[in-house]
Amino acid sequence: MGHEHDHTHGANKKVLLISFFIIATYMIIEVIGGYLTNSLALLADAGHMLSDALSLAIALIAFKLGEKVASESKTFGYKRFEILAAVLNGVTLIIIALFIFYEAIERFANPPEVATTGMLIVSGIGLAVNILVAWIMMRGGDVEENLNMRGAYLHVISDMLGSVGAIVAALLIMFFGWGWADPLASVLVAVLVLRSGYYVSKSALHVLMEGTPQNVDLNDVIQTIEKTKGIQSVHDLHVWSITSGLNALSCHAVVDDEISIAESQKLLHKIEHDLGHKGIHHVTIQLESSAHKHDNSILCKVKAESSGHHGHHHH
Repeated sequence: MGHEHDHTHGANKKVLLISFFIIATYMIIEVIGGYLTNSLALLADAGHMLSDALSLAIALIAFKLGEKVASESKTFGYKRFEILAAVLNGVTLIIIALFIFYEAIERFANPPEVATTGMLIVSGIGLAVNILVAWIMMRGGDVEENLNMRGAYLHVISDMLGSVGAIVAALLIMFFGWGWADPLASVLVAVLVLRSGYYVSKSALHVLMEGTPQNVDLNDVIQTIEKTKGIQSVHDLHVWSITSGLNALSCHAVVDDEISIAESQKLLHKIEHDLGHKGIHHVTIQLESSAHKHDNSILCKVKAESSGHHGHHHH
């Protein structure tokens, strides 16, 4: 599995780099455009693009740092940086969104003059840029599994909606003279920014809290280990993510007393192999004889009670 991980890793980096340059360049154009045309919708969209550029830059740095080899002081290497970066990214988005809301309130009260033609041109090109970047990401990157790539991709998709909002606002002002369409479009963009900020922060915090990975079914994992021939029961089971796409598991497994060392090695290999298919690549299992058995884990008690046989508890 390691090789496959490296391959998508390289592809992700290349995609991020290309996307970053396209978006960062266009963001600058949009800031200037928003300033010259006096359009808050464009500035909001530029704010969104800034958050895109930030998330792409952070993802890139995370990939680079994640490649740094593990050391004595950091035995997992720097893989967690990616998750810290995602939290930072999420918080930045929330701040940008609040700032746009604040600006929009002022503009609803007295809508300023907006240079609509310029606004339309800039937002039109903005939409094209976003579609291009989203397409590059879909084709070349891993937007399903990797939290960083997924975050960056979702940014670009909601950014696309921001550009559509600015285009519609420009047309409404041109044809109907509705000055409030500009701040309204900016508020809609701010809602999108806020939403993606919330979700990115939430997923990242779940990883930092050592939560069970979303793509892992705990009961399924327990059954996989327990149905292996020679294993009696499992306790002290923990499953967590080190970084997106890298899940780890540790547990104690009680084995039949008559099992030899050679057989227990085979047993471990089989379990590791089976768990690999369930998305867990980092497996640590401590084998124990039934004499050493102690049910002190919540999970174990639940399992024992649900399957109707009670382990003997030490009191």
